[in-house]
Amino acid sequence: MKTALGKGLKALIPDTTEGVQEIPLDRIMPNPKQPRRVFEESTLEELANSIREKGVLQPVIVKKAEDDKYILVAGERRLRAARLAGLTSIPAIVKDTTEAEAVEIALIENIQRDDLNPLEMAEAFQRLINEFNYTQEQLATRIGKDRATVANYLRILKLPPDIKEHILSGQISLGHAKAILSLPTKASQIEAAREVIRKGLSVRQTERLCKALSTKPPRTSRKEKDPNIVALEERLKRSLGTKVTLKHRGKKGKIEIEYYSLDELDRLIELLTG
Repeated sequence: MKTALGKGLKALIPDTTEGVQEIPLDRIMPNPKQPRRVFEESTLEELANSIREKGVLQPVIVKKAEDDKYILVAGERRLRAARLAGLTSIPAIVKDTTEAEAVEIALIENIQRDDLNPLEMAEAFQRLINEFNYTQEQLATRIGKDRATVANYLRILKLPPDIKEHILSGQISLGHAKAILSLPTKASQIEAAREVIRKGLSVRQTERLCKALSTKPPRTSRKEKDPNIVALEERLKRSLGTKVTLKHRGKKGKIEIEYYSLDELDRLIELLTG
């Protein structure tokens, strides 16, 4: 059984208090290649409360920049929470790293501490493979996870963009995504994801749904839809990232645009209003 902390992370990130110094927060710049895209306000506030009571228990890691500034390498949640807590400085370890090493540290630290949601985790794995030429087996060893776990996360990247957005927003979990990936077509995957969100299905219910969808016979229509209408629907679907139905009779008709969450509605309104 692998340990929770890979040997690679120990080599990259010091686990000692030696060399820790207090650095003013206004001298630390954020990491432009931070793998996390979502920072939940509630969890940041919880961490800020803990910092107010006990202080920052683990130093962040920074590298020197120009004009007596520092670039954050690892610890963005701690940095943000420290600001929320009203601190003016934070304990930090200054590490002399190349840009590539800084990226690797930021990615592996987040992966090891499970600070990422499934999509961010998958993107982090892919970046490590692309930028550091890891095989899946090497990456699994580096981060202390099973190869099958790495493979399951990477499969998420094959899902359609709107499903990825639902994963990023937390509406679809890794378990849901694994079940949805069993479906053979993008259309059936999107249909399953919308059903999961609409009905609030559990992972087990999602597995049953996907099994039913995979054996469902293709729909037949009494009348073939005009290929020009189908082409327009596809064009609108690609543009808006959601299902669009065009109903046309004579010189009149209507366009139906589907959405399955308020966040998706906001996104569509933003697109349509420019």
